[in-house]
Amino acid sequence: MEKLQAVAKVTKLFGSERDGGVVLVLYDTFPEEFDPATEPLFVRIDALSVPLWCERFERRGVTGALAAFADLDTAQRASELVGHELYVEGDEEAPDDEFYMEDLIGFSVEADGRHGTVTEFYDSEANPLFGIMIDGREYLVPAVEEFVTRIDFDGRRMTMSLPEGLLTLDG
Repeated sequence: MEKLQAVAKVTKLFGSERDGGVVLVLYDTFPEEFDPATEPLFVRIDALSVPLWCERFERRGVTGALAAFADLDTAQRASELVGHELYVEGDEEAPDDEFYMEDLIGFSVEADGRHGTVTEFYDSEANPLFGIMIDGREYLVPAVEEFVTRIDFDGRRMTMSLPEGLLTLDG
């Protein structure tokens, strides 16, 4: 069975009664290089993955598109898709371990021989930070991949390698 990744949702009909066009909301997982001439979108109907070949596909901004599919040439037929998610065949190599930095709150931390707990994540595009409590004091540590050397999700532990002196700064 193919791996499918949700990439869009059909929100409403678009066009004339004989057109069969629909409006799509594109998820951030929608492939940038999607080629409607060579790749189908899929819809799940009655637990089956049904391929939909685009006769027309027109992007409308970053998160929208208009589409019409072969064999769904009337508004009545296309209306069966409204509310359904659309999928593409997923990348078999795609990692299944995506997480958010907020997920690390509560993890124990070992950083440069000192032990503590992640108590907070301060989200900022310019400088995201972990709040790490060590010996009753909160240290603000940049939340960047370069400092994280190991994450044990099952054991809820993280190991960090920090620049020299970061945990000794007064502030």
